[in-house]
Amino acid sequence: MEGLLRQVDGYCERTDFSYWSEPVNALTNLAFLVAAALLWRRLDTDRLPLARAMCLVLAAIGIGSWLFHTHATVWGAIADTTPITLFILLYVFAANRDYWGLSTPLALLATAGFFPYAAATVPLFQSLPGFEISAAYWPVPLLIALYALALRRRAPETARGLAVGAVLLCVSLGFRSVDMSVCTAFPLGTHFLWHILNAIMLGWMIEIYRRHMSGRAA
Repeated sequence: MEGLLRQVDGYCERTDFSYWSEPVNALTNLAFLVAAALLWRRLDTDRLPLARAMCLVLAAIGIGSWLFHTHATVWGAIADTTPITLFILLYVFAANRDYWGLSTPLALLATAGFFPYAAATVPLFQSLPGFEISAAYWPVPLLIALYALALRRRAPETARGLAVGAVLLCVSLGFRSVDMSVCTAFPLGTHFLWHILNAIMLGWMIEIYRRHMSGRAA
């Protein structure tokens, strides 16, 4: 229990362990809630339970990140990263089932492959200068780019959308990675831009899925 309550300071904006020591990092998590609400409304005419689940998890990402950037504890970090992991797995499953047309059992099996993929690629990014800070996340835009490349003939519009998502995530991760290194010159840091761009990127990924499924239904 004590381990869960241990406080964590890993961001430029935080100067102490008071609740509002990261006001910008905390408040920019509203971007996730806005993106989730906007995409939920866009799904009004579509029966896409997976997309609705993604919207709910997207909102949970904002809430979890809010908890982390206000409480700054280990349990807050768990609340922050768990919904992100869940979103990745949901989207990989959706891509396997609906972009590739796999059966549900095969899509689940392929989704489970994300874990050995991450185990193999995270150490590679940890060994690269400039990538090590966000090494746990860099396998994700790589995977999106691989899906985009593989889908370029089967579903070209979806592939282009995924490529845009991969680029957005790379830019977002860039801001996440330089947060502490720019701290002296810019005390606010850049982590808040990770929140804003990541909210846009995740919302975009849901929109790509919605468009793909709407086009297939048509």
